[in-house]
Amino acid sequence: MDSKGQEIMDYLSENVFNPILESDKASKELKKGVRYTIMRMEERDTKGMFRYYWSAIIGTEKSTKFAKLMKKEGFTRFEELIDDFRERFNDRWLRS
Repeated sequence: MDSKGQEIMDYLSENVFNPILESDKASKELKKGVRYTIMRMEERDTKGMFRYYWSAIIGTEKSTKFAKLMKKEGFTRFEELIDDFRERFNDRWLRS
């Protein structure tokens, strides 16, 4: 993983993944989904991670169901980071 991919993963880990994985209140299903998401993102290059994030926002059947579970359990979803993510990780950033 290059430094830009690591930057995306660090951002998502801090804001989405770790709060769930470190919580005693998060369900096993939610933690399993987060671990799966991390694995899928780590399989991709930086542009692939970028596209994966946006496809989750757009909403596939799986991602929509997962986002509802995150919300139900009181955790931050990708959708709630959209403005900050768009500002930090834009096309200019990808090309730099």
